[in-house]
Amino acid sequence: MRSKGHPPIQQTSTPTGGEPPLRALPSVDRVMAHPALAEARTSLPHEVVVEAVRRELARMREVLRTGEARSPGADVTIDVGELARRAAATARDMLTPSLRHAINATGVVIHTNLGRAPLSRRAIEAIARTAAYSNLEYDLQAGERGSRYVHAVQILRRVTGCEDALVVNNNAAALVLSLAALGAGREAIVSRGQLVEIGGGFRIPEIMRQSGARLVEVGTTNRTYLDDYRQAITPDTAILLRVHTSNFRILGFTTAPSVEELARLAHEHGLIMIDDVGSGALLDTTRFGLAPEPMVQASLRAGADLVLFSGDKLLGGPQCGIITGRASPIARLRKHPLARALRVDKLTLAALEATLTHYLLGEAETEVPVWRMITTPPDALRARAEQWAQRLQAAGVACSVERGESAVGGGSLPGEALPTWLVSIQPQPPQQDAGRLALALRQAPTPVIARVEHDVLLLDPRTVQDDEVDMLIQEVISAAHERVP
Repeated sequence: MRSKGHPPIQQTSTPTGGEPPLRALPSVDRVMAHPALAEARTSLPHEVVVEAVRRELARMREVLRTGEARSPGADVTIDVGELARRAAATARDMLTPSLRHAINATGVVIHTNLGRAPLSRRAIEAIARTAAYSNLEYDLQAGERGSRYVHAVQILRRVTGCEDALVVNNNAAALVLSLAALGAGREAIVSRGQLVEIGGGFRIPEIMRQSGARLVEVGTTNRTYLDDYRQAITPDTAILLRVHTSNFRILGFTTAPSVEELARLAHEHGLIMIDDVGSGALLDTTRFGLAPEPMVQASLRAGADLVLFSGDKLLGGPQCGIITGRASPIARLRKHPLARALRVDKLTLAALEATLTHYLLGEAETEVPVWRMITTPPDALRARAEQWAQRLQAAGVACSVERGESAVGGGSLPGEALPTWLVSIQPQPPQQDAGRLALALRQAPTPVIARVEHDVLLLDPRTVQDDEVDMLIQEVISAAHERVP
């Protein structure tokens, strides 16, 4: 919600011996009886409105205690009507869900803080269809209890070429489950250069320790050879692990064995080779002029026993961790007690199957929002930016169009910049600055998240979907003309 401004306090400039400031506060009943709360009293729960009034009175009490917004010794009068209006707004805020739709105008395609990948229309419709009863764990042919683990398996087989698959709640969970089921109490060998820290401060070594597998580090930060793995293998070794460094890139003198080499070595010693590819690329990123990302299909063809990846990064689907690979190790994962704790719900499975259908039909570049945004040409982005600027200028908002860069984000394609065109808004002082304008946009009924650089607010059309444009323009106009105290 937008800023509420100064408290509703009125005061005289000369002391007249009036009552102490705190005694000027009205009672809860007096505020509740004010006509400005009439609509809230009839449409909202009584206890919510009362709580909102008490909150506003508590805020006012603190203002009066600290002397904010009043002169020393001045008489104080509380505007009860304004206080009631503020309480009504607070009551409505209390019933507003904390998780809300936001417009991503930052240009970061896979924005972790904004929920990563936006879902396709097909995926959203699939969620709506299965939100009621579904055959999540019901065998329609046999008419008896079934298994949720069968869903998404067939389409993952067709899209990736795997023998079997299992879906859990995120990719960190996929790694924990794989290591716990296949390597608990034994050794898992991994290159030092792949011991990364992922979002939220979680580190691969810590995740591995939680699984019960013993971490064996080999090589150096920038160079690890196949012989490093070979020499580290002991009778206690169970797994050779490769982890894609999704959120950073080491440049210069680097060496690492290929998936094919690691898989061959693992199989020579009767071990499991796990490849955590992270971002879940099912399309060749080099086709779009981007750096190569490991593809799930290629890793499976190279001989990896298990390939782990996220559903909500480059795949462009819901948050989940996907485990693909050979049937035998996945069967062991499915029977492990952690599998139940890490399983996903019907809505995730519905959205995942719908997202994968786009790949099966060869339409991912146009129908999966992540790929549609990544592949939008600069000329199209410039045309959008110019249309936005024209509409904003017509409403009195000073802005211009300039070149810029977008990012893929989400730990995918680190260091890769996508050329874009931006709408640059220069706030009008003294009422506004870029930080306050950005705050006003974040507090809008439909929050708009923008970039601020060098005290200029920037809007990137790459990550704004077509049905969000009118709302974005409306919120920017409203925020730009609002006088922020």
